[in-house]
Amino acid sequence: MAEEREVLEVDVVFVGAGPASLAGAFHLANLLEKQGKSDLTIAVLEKGKDVGAHGISGAVMDPRGLRELIPDFIEQGAPVESPAKEDHVYFLTGNSAFKFPINPPFLNNHGNYIISLGKMVRWLAKKVEEKGVNVFTGFPGAQLLLEGDAVVGVRTGDKGIDRSGNRKSNYEPGIDIRAKVTVLGEGPRGSLTKQIVNKWSMQGLNPQVYSLGVKEVWEVPEGNYETGRVIHTMGYPLKSETFGGGFIYGMANNLVSLGFVVGLDYKDPFLDPHNEFQKFKLHPLVKQILNGGKVHSYGAKTIPEGGWYSIPKSYANGLLIIGDSASLLNGQRLKGIHLAMKSGMLAAETINEALNVNDFSEAQLKSYKYKVDQSWIKEDLWKVRNFHQAYEHGLWVGMFHTGLQFVTGGRGLIDPWKRGAGHKEMEKVQAYYDDKVPDPFERKVKEDKQLTFTKLTDVYYSGTIHEENQPVHLVVADTEICRLRCIHEYGSPCQHFCPANVYEMVEEKPGEGLRLRINASNCVHCKTCDIMDPYEIITWVTPEGGGGPDYKNL
Repeated sequence: MAEEREVLEVDVVFVGAGPASLAGAFHLANLLEKQGKSDLTIAVLEKGKDVGAHGISGAVMDPRGLRELIPDFIEQGAPVESPAKEDHVYFLTGNSAFKFPINPPFLNNHGNYIISLGKMVRWLAKKVEEKGVNVFTGFPGAQLLLEGDAVVGVRTGDKGIDRSGNRKSNYEPGIDIRAKVTVLGEGPRGSLTKQIVNKWSMQGLNPQVYSLGVKEVWEVPEGNYETGRVIHTMGYPLKSETFGGGFIYGMANNLVSLGFVVGLDYKDPFLDPHNEFQKFKLHPLVKQILNGGKVHSYGAKTIPEGGWYSIPKSYANGLLIIGDSASLLNGQRLKGIHLAMKSGMLAAETINEALNVNDFSEAQLKSYKYKVDQSWIKEDLWKVRNFHQAYEHGLWVGMFHTGLQFVTGGRGLIDPWKRGAGHKEMEKVQAYYDDKVPDPFERKVKEDKQLTFTKLTDVYYSGTIHEENQPVHLVVADTEICRLRCIHEYGSPCQHFCPANVYEMVEEKPGEGLRLRINASNCVHCKTCDIMDPYEIITWVTPEGGGGPDYKNL
């Protein structure tokens, strides 16, 4: 017998309170208000304890989307840190930095704004609530509600279940939120998006490819770094075979946002993005900026880099997919906030039309794709449709192809450029290192607690908290693969690619060999493990609502 659950009926539900969903909810509320339909109900679900708790981004924002949504956003008090005042691009070697005499046009940030995404979405959420939209925090979307071939809402996660799956005294079953249209704006590698895209074969031409961004915000002495200064780097500490680079953004009040991005299609099974970030901070260019400063916060986030050819089918009966969940990010510019907001607005216009005719079928909602194709979203992404794929053979070949793509409007020599899933690029230890296999833990940068930190220390700075006695939300289908195969074939790469020290191979009993230990309470919800596991046996599911990081200034 099915468990009785509370049912909440709404007209539209947005899953995830990021820029895509909040822009969509705000725009839809405006459209309904103009038509005298303010009695229709809109809900936004957010798994974090507060809006913005899980919000992390670069973030130099192209204001195009926000300006369309709220033209006078500056006058209304949008929390921008600073206009981008100056751009610099450097190629780094071990101890030197070579500044590009002319910046690549796509890294020109004139007219853009340095922001904290967390602050921006908190501000947007207040605007949305003023419009009568219900924003529910601490409610993860755990399961889509399906009736036949239609999505009819979302079930939120149960609360009060212990680690063994038993109900505790505070048990509360999740709520069924039924809606005419469900909009998935969960960010990259959204768990509901992944489920439905696989279930209904909605994949794009290419599999999605991701990067991982690892980031800290520092307070530095006055004069160390100018507010509004933007630096991007390539080269050191990565080998030329690996896609990625660093960024440093000058925020207000002597805060500096810096981070390092690594493409999750690398070959080295021992590569550790968090460790590469520590090396980056020790480079003289970066070290002089941070000297005398102190870290405020830490976070990590995956970035959908696949581009236009990785966009899934983003509509179905009762369903739309927006923002990073729909792969709407310009990997060349490292920008997606403007695209997320625009996609949310186009989804709102599609839903408004569907409400007017009371038709929420795929045939009706398909107009969302037409709107995207006719908008500047396609114009923005079409010009870089083969960008990430061009780095398949490393930095130098990639830069050559990027130049060709720039002069041919994104086409280059190959169009479409087909690529496989990123995790398939990882090589086995013996294939990559031959007979000279290093100890990967000896290669880690040592923590000095001034510039460099262990993953555990950085998890502390992320504010991450989970209820300890709950089911592990990182589900490994077969841990025997970890013990008997992965450790020998790939050297247990989960110990390295995870930026939060969630995975460890430990000897629990003498003589029984190493087994996988999952420190789920460390998880910062980046979902790298769900993406990079070479055996595809790790599934990230939503933990109890409100758990996870609590990002400040990120």
